[in-house]
Amino acid sequence: MHVFVTGASGFIGRAVVAELVAAGHTVTGLARSDASASVVEDLGAAVRRGDLDDLDGIHEAATAADGVIHLANKHDWTTPGVSDRAERAAVQTICDALAGSDKPFVFAAGLALPGLGHPATERDVNPAVGPDSPRGGAENLALAYAEKGVRVVSARFAPTVHGEGDHGFVSITAAAARRRGASTYPGDGANRWPAVHRTDAARLVRLGLESAPAGTVMHAAAEEGVPVRAIAEALAARLGVPATSAPAEQIAAEIPFVGRFLTLDVPASSTITRELLGWQPTGPTLLEDIAAGHYDQP
Repeated sequence: MHVFVTGASGFIGRAVVAELVAAGHTVTGLARSDASASVVEDLGAAVRRGDLDDLDGIHEAATAADGVIHLANKHDWTTPGVSDRAERAAVQTICDALAGSDKPFVFAAGLALPGLGHPATERDVNPAVGPDSPRGGAENLALAYAEKGVRVVSARFAPTVHGEGDHGFVSITAAAARRRGASTYPGDGANRWPAVHRTDAARLVRLGLESAPAGTVMHAAAEEGVPVRAIAEALAARLGVPATSAPAEQIAAEIPFVGRFLTLDVPASSTITRELLGWQPTGPTLLEDIAAGHYDQP
């Protein structure tokens, strides 16, 4: 299968491209810079130069491919609306390009669904609808194309997709602990975050591309919920700082955007995903990756 991948040079994207190439697929990765293009080429993939704002180029590449995996995101933490609008526009463009083709489209979505009162399952509906909602409401937008001839598959990634080279939520939290001289957690720290190693996430994306039915929601969560206090204590042990409780409002203020997520309790199950696709995570746990020193340095 010839697969077009956005975000191909990113932390998750690199693992996905490697997984696809190893499985015998031909990959073209979107790259916005010479450095990104070099990463994509080193993984054994072809390069399509462009970025998320190049909607004509994305449409053309999606049309030419046998399937599309969309992982790119602007990750603008200070003005998330910029990222949300770009995400919706890219998803809309890809869906329109694939409409009526029955080609697979796997896209990244978020797995932080607070306030459910139970671990989130694949049957729980994402409440984000419309362009002004988180991620531009892109998941619900894309899933509607399952009835328009697109084998659309949502890959809801755990809040932390971890491993060596991760610069996401846990890395940002570790950096805040170094600045403050303490690794903090909200209240008693019993609130939970799902987690998945990036190699396990990459394998799930491939499985979804190859065989998931149209309209499938996959949960890339190897661990249903790691207590935030356990994360803070593991970071403290590695960084040589104390682990302390702090008010949720203080954490949210000290770590812009990410701090708000640290206060959420968002456990998530992946039982349906495992049964549907035979996915069995085998990578290290989040606490094992922290203990291995992957978050020691900026």
